Order: sequence, then structure tokens, then C-alpha cells
Amino acid sequence: MAENRKLAVATLGAIGIVYGNIGTSPLYALHQIFFGSGLQALTPDSVLGGTSLAIWALTLIVAFKYALLVLRADNDGEGGLFALYSLLYGNARQSRTRPILIALILGAGLLIGDGMISPAISVLAAVEGLDIALPGQSELVTPITLALLTLLFALQSVGSGKISKIFSPVLLLWFLSIALLGLRQIMTTPEILQALNPWYGLQFLLQRHWHASLMTLGAVMLCVTGGEALYADLGHFGARPIRLGWFSVVFPALLLNYLGQGAFVLAHPGQNWPNLFFSMVPPPLLYPMIILATLSTIIASQALITGTFSLLSQAVRLGLFPRLRIVHTDIEHTGQIYISFVNWSLYLGSITLVVVFGSSHNLAAAYGLAVAGVMLITSCAMLPIAQEHWQWTRARARLVWVPITAVNGAFLGASSLKFLEGGYVPISIGLVVFIVMVTWQWGRQATSAAYSRKHTMNMTELIELHRQSRHFVERNAILMIPRAPHRLHDHTPALLQLIWDRYGILPRNLIFVTVNHPKVPYVHGNRYQITVFEQTPGRGSILSVNVSFGFMEEPNVENLLEEMAQQKEIALPTDRRHWIVHVAVENLLPSRTLGRTKRMGFRLFQFLRTVSQPTYYYYGMGVYVQLSSEIMPVHLR
Repeated sequence: MAENRKLAVATLGAIGIVYGNIGTSPLYALHQIFFGSGLQALTPDSVLGGTSLAIWALTLIVAFKYALLVLRADNDGEGGLFALYSLLYGNARQSRTRPILIALILGAGLLIGDGMISPAISVLAAVEGLDIALPGQSELVTPITLALLTLLFALQSVGSGKISKIFSPVLLLWFLSIALLGLRQIMTTPEILQALNPWYGLQFLLQRHWHASLMTLGAVMLCVTGGEALYADLGHFGARPIRLGWFSVVFPALLLNYLGQGAFVLAHPGQNWPNLFFSMVPPPLLYPMIILATLSTIIASQALITGTFSLLSQAVRLGLFPRLRIVHTDIEHTGQIYISFVNWSLYLGSITLVVVFGSSHNLAAAYGLAVAGVMLITSCAMLPIAQEHWQWTRARARLVWVPITAVNGAFLGASSLKFLEGGYVPISIGLVVFIVMVTWQWGRQATSAAYSRKHTMNMTELIELHRQSRHFVERNAILMIPRAPHRLHDHTPALLQLIWDRYGILPRNLIFVTVNHPKVPYVHGNRYQITVFEQTPGRGSILSVNVSFGFMEEPNVENLLEEMAQQKEIALPTDRRHWIVHVAVENLLPSRTLGRTKRMGFRLFQFLRTVSQPTYYYYGMGVYVQLSSEIMPVHLR
């Protein structure tokens, strides 16, 4: 009984968070298919064909691909593009999967672009209901949309924890409402049920010019935008509640509403409705429906914004993005975070799109292309996942995923026709984020390589120096270094060599600390490894500590070291104020051998370092302890 209650609560939560984006697609998707994809005239066959395409896109892409298959690709319970990235990263055939790894990074950039467009088009489409309620007052739509978006993004720093409890009831009411609206129209015009036959959709495409068919497919893509959230939010709810919410509530409600919109068009031949969704709402319910739609789109946008925060925080911990300042808005739920730079970047992008495009009809041209790209990349990644992790045979994997990839490829090709009309927006944003990620990764690797080229003493020589020393720095010293030594013939870090050359004296107790981020969501056990090089009573110690955090975990090294000190595992006093942390501040210098492309990358990397948190602050060091920074010249090749 308790288990069933827990499942019901999780399912209700999934309905409120996961399905907001795809759940509000009926506000604009079918209208775009009928009135925005180049249809010259709406005939009964074209209405049945367009409705059939919407229904079967939902069935094949969201219900079959995501709900039944992709949700199986969990990485320690987590989902999303970076979960796939980490699953493939350690693949024995990494040379073959490298193009997919690069594509997954690009896909993450495309999702950031989607994070700008989705709030703009969703809220705009909801407010456009005023065109039906107040004819001739269309000039109010843009100011109201901008005001709502401003309020939405301004409240992000407060956190969504206190208001998230209303998300699920509101969206549950939304799905019930759109289902009843659709059912009402179906009962009036039951001929629309013929659209359940996929032949109508296929025939509709085959009988038209190829360009017109692709335009229609690009509009159909709007029906499945938000479907990728099923996998992205896997870690929050689990596969079972997400599937249950989809098949019991969301999928039936969307099918009924799309069939209802098709039935409404069939019942009113020759009409060119300014807004198909709100046109079929009974006049007494129009204002309540506008309010409910607006609340639902705000909730959908909220979920997408917080999802973008989560996506970029994972990128930071995987070493793919600068270490932006992350604020936790709820001390009990570590997943509720706020990133100011990302929040206001999304806000500026969203309001710019509203002002420039002006309507959801125009903005639809910019929407769908990014999601189509992400869905294609996901399908490509699933082929090696099915073989390596599900133990499918190559023939079985290809039999399932090649057709799905072909369908996603067709949607991407169709959506790309809208590139010049607005599709360049998400692609441009995605490419910028991709370049930032690739440059940051290259810069970090080049910096690490530059450190390893520096001449330093080895651990045997350091131990001998420590034993021969008559005087020590009494304060316990912690050195944050990129790579921890483990063996006697390993070289000491360049930071220690710099301190020795500069001051000629060693700390009595010396601890090297290195933080690793294995490509896994969580580290279970073996959080840290301690290597003891020297430990003599009265003369001090030399230790090396290797710490690991997963990309879904909050890395706080200072707290972990304090815990280790309390357990007497390392020679540190439990009072952090008696520690001193030595860190290197790199003075990056370009090598003369750098080519033009790498020099441009070097300049971008330097800029990114200015907006990135210093490593020691990101890892929680320097909150209570004293910091000592040493400027170190580093030549990048």
C-alpha cells in the first residue's frame, strides 16, 4: 500500500515537471501544421493526414522511442545527454564513439538554445488567447508576455521549491481540460477518428511535392518538442513513474486534444482560424482557459530553466564548461540550484526572441530544429549503448535503431528548411556553447600538459629533503594540485617546487590534494585514497589524497578533509582555521608554435577563465581556511 502511494506521488510529480513542455504543444503545434506549413487549402483528406502525422509522431518518437526504449539507458539512475556521454566515454571502442561524444556535446549546446526559445514561444502562445477573447487588442500580447517572462526569470534566485507543489495539480488540471475539449469535438465530428490510421498521414506526405511534405514534417516536429525531457528527468523520478504518467494521463490527453482540433477544422471547412486551440474553447470558458494555459506554460518554462541549470552544472563537473558560481536555493534538496549568469542569459535571449518574432506563429520557425538535432544525436548514441550495455546483437540493434534514426533524420532535414526563417537561432546558440565547451576542455588539457612538462624533484628527493630539514613551517599545508603523486619515482607538483625554490623551507605536515571527476553520476565508496609517503612522530608527514566526485554531486573538499581529520586519517587539526591552503594562479603564456586557430582558442580560453570561479573556491576551499596563492607562468602549446 505504501509502495503504491509512493508511486502515485512520484507519478504526479513527473506530470508536473517532465511533461510541461510537450503538454503545452497543443497551443501551437497543430495550428502550425494546418495554417503555417504551406498548405494551400484544407481538404478533409489533408486534415486527416495532418492529424494522423501528429498522432503517430507522438506514438513513434515519444511513446515508443523515449518511454519504452531510451528510459532503459540509465546511468546509475540518471538520464540526459551527459549520462549518455559518460556511458560512452569509457567505451573500449572509444575511437568509434568519439564522433558521437562530440555530437552529444553539440546536443547539450542545442538544448541551451531550446532553453531560450521554449519559454518565449510557450508563454507567447498562451497569451495570444487574448486575440480571441479581446479582438483588436493584439498589441497587448507582447507587453504581457515580456512582463510574465521578466517575473519568471526574476523569481529564479528564490528557488522553485516553495511553489513547485502547485505544479502537478495545475498541469493535471490542464491535461484533463485539454482532453475534455478534444473529446467534445470528437463526439461532434467522429469522422476524425480515421486519423488513427497511419496510412492517412503517409498518403498525405506522398501525394504532395517533396518540399511541401518537408514543410509539414517540420511543423509536425512541434508536437514532440519536450519529449526529450522524459529521459533528461530520469534521475528525479525514475523510469516507472515517468512511463506511468505518460501512458495514463499525458499521452491520452494529447491524443484526444489533437483529434479534437482536427475534428474542429473538419466541422468548419474553409475557415482560417487565428488561433486553432482557443477557437474551439467555449466562450464562457475562454478566460479561465487562457489563465490555465498561461500558468501551464510558465510551469513548463520553469521546468526547462531549472533543467538548463542542471545541464550546465553537470557540464561544469565533467570539465566541459567554466566553473560558474552555483547557488543552492534549498538546503534540503541539493538539486535545486540557481546560476545567475545562465539565468539572465536565457532571459535576454527569450525577450529578444519575443520582440523580434512577435508571435508564436513566427517563432515556430525558430523552434523544433534544436530538438530535432538532439533527438537525432540521442538515436545515434543509442546504437552503441544497445550493443555495449544491453548486450543486443548488432543485427537487433540496427533493426530497431536504424529506422528510428532515419525518422529523426527526416524530421531534422524538414526542420532545417526553416533555418533562414529563424532556425539559425538555436543552431547559432548551440554552436557558441559547443565552441565554449570544446575550448574549455582543450585549455584545461593544455594547462595540465604544461604543468607536467615542468622540471620538478621526485617524491624520493622530497622525502630526503624533509628528513634532513632542521626547520619547518609549523602551519599544516595543503596543496591543491592537478595530479596527485602515488609512487616514490613520481614527480612532485610544480607548485611545491616553486614554493621550495622561492622560500627554501618545507611545511612540517604536507598534504597534496587532487580532485578527480570520473565520468559517473555518483561515486559509491572509495571516495578518497590516501597515500602515506612519510610519517615520523615529531617530524611531521607527507601525504597524498586523491578525492573523487561524480558529475551529479556537490564537490566540497574542505568538508571532506575536515571529516578525514576528525577520523584521524590525515595529520590535520579539526579546526580548519589552523590550515593553510596553497594554490597556483597560472599566468598563461602562448607558445610561439601555436597556430592561428589555437591562438584564437587561447584567447577565448583566457576570457573564459575570467568568468570562471577559481578552482579552490569551486571545491569549497577558502571558506574558513587561509589561502596562499603563488603566481606560476604556464606556457600553452
